[in-house]
Amino acid sequence: MVDLTKEMADLMSALGRPQGKGGRAVLFVSAYSGEGVSTVAREYARCEAAFANKPVWLVDADLHAQRQMLEMGQDTQRFGPPGPLSRATPDGSAFFTLSPHGHDAAGAPIADEAYLVARPFLDRRLWVTRFRAKNMAPGQRVKLFDRTTYWQSLRRHAESIIVDAPAMDRSPAALQLAPLMDGVVLVVSEGDGDVQARIDLKNDLEQVGGKVLGLVYNRARQPSKTALRRPFGGVAVL
Repeated sequence: MVDLTKEMADLMSALGRPQGKGGRAVLFVSAYSGEGVSTVAREYARCEAAFANKPVWLVDADLHAQRQMLEMGQDTQRFGPPGPLSRATPDGSAFFTLSPHGHDAAGAPIADEAYLVARPFLDRRLWVTRFRAKNMAPGQRVKLFDRTTYWQSLRRHAESIIVDAPAMDRSPAALQLAPLMDGVVLVVSEGDGDVQARIDLKNDLEQVGGKVLGLVYNRARQPSKTALRRPFGGVAVL
């Protein structure tokens, strides 16, 4: 697994520490699939957890490709042994809704939050969520829910909430989530994709009310040459 400790420490320094009593929610997203968003979000959450006074939550918002909990569970050297599964909502809310609603064997409705679980790592300093897509019934669909208390409720229990969103070429989820976050970090990989698409993504995020904090320039092909930059006039980014 790629070690981005130094790079994420620089990003933490650039973004500053979360302020106030409520936890800060930061969304990570890219214009194209395969640019390393999940890796960057996971490594950033791990580094935040090392210094946080309260737990850090990594929310896997790519509801159709849940990988974060699996990746962390396979790397116990970096994340420690996983703890038991637990509920992932403090107040019974969820950031998504299923249609039609599910029902158990007795015919009772299944709440949306029952499809979301969390597992602790790093001695309960880092929690990661997983959407139970396998529990969906045939014909059910899941979509993000804009009117939810989930994020505000989770803020009261977390120092930081790191949200791993699917790339824009696969889903517009980031545009729905960005206005609910305290900031957005874009991830761009070296040599791939169209520059204009990245600019358009930044503009689209800001148009819906998202606050772009900066950009992580993922130079995975040349890890020894990673350097700090300031694109878009934002905070210092990688």
